[in-house]
Amino acid sequence: MDPTLRSRILATLKDQIPDLPKGLRTVAKYVVDHPSDFGLDPIRQTAKKAGVSTYTLVRLAERLGFGGYDEMREPFRQALVSAAGVMEKPAWIDRLREADEVGRIQAEAALNSMSIVQRTLEQQDAAQIERVVAMLMAAPTVYLTAVRATYALAYYLHYVGRMALPSLQLIPRHMNSPVDELHDAQPGDVMIALTFTPYSRETIEACKLARRKGVKLIMISDSEIVAPDFSADETMIASVLSPHYFSCYAAMALIEALITQLVAARGDAARQRIASYEAIRAESHAYWSAQKKR
Repeated sequence: MDPTLRSRILATLKDQIPDLPKGLRTVAKYVVDHPSDFGLDPIRQTAKKAGVSTYTLVRLAERLGFGGYDEMREPFRQALVSAAGVMEKPAWIDRLREADEVGRIQAEAALNSMSIVQRTLEQQDAAQIERVVAMLMAAPTVYLTAVRATYALAYYLHYVGRMALPSLQLIPRHMNSPVDELHDAQPGDVMIALTFTPYSRETIEACKLARRKGVKLIMISDSEIVAPDFSADETMIASVLSPHYFSCYAAMALIEALITQLVAARGDAARQRIASYEAIRAESHAYWSAQKKR
């Protein structure tokens, strides 16, 4: 088995997705986004997760030149066999699970959170993070956009990240549209966009406008394939699988890693800026403290 075959299949799917019929496009995106599940699950389970028929999976395999579905799936299965071991389950998880129904639910939630944080961090490439940090530090203006629940992640990245990166601007502001905020964007600027399934229309429109204006784009998302209308310069992937009906934002761990790299790259300038912020906050009594009794 060619160890590079899995990578070549994924690269081919990414290239062909914009030109595929709707059903095949849905399957292709599922394989790209969930290669481990694709290698692990039987065909009926994969069809159910992707929301297509088993026949559609077979059609995709044939379109890629394979003799059948199992032949296309085999490189993904082999990659799982040779992959590193799964994170060891701590004893307190079993104690929770055995307690009662509330404990069982809490145990499953905890395992999911630990698993997707690990999956998110282990797939980050140091060379990519170095490129991202270099892009951010070289840009005259760095725009940062997200809406709805994802806005909380962007707000935190801006609140802490601006101490190391003064050029960072959170958009939209004051209930505006992110498209309005990009009016003065210029080539050489950078935009960081956060969006996870289901992708926000406002964020997609902002990304398309940014690309038209020559702005470099960094995506933080759950997939490299967000929309066929544009492509990002860099896409940082975070797993958001959850036991409930909404995304579980392990992306916060990725954001923490990015902030750490920015602070390290800025060195003394970042430390002095952080100290300056803290001094201003202390002078204005920003933090509560118990008053001593007279």
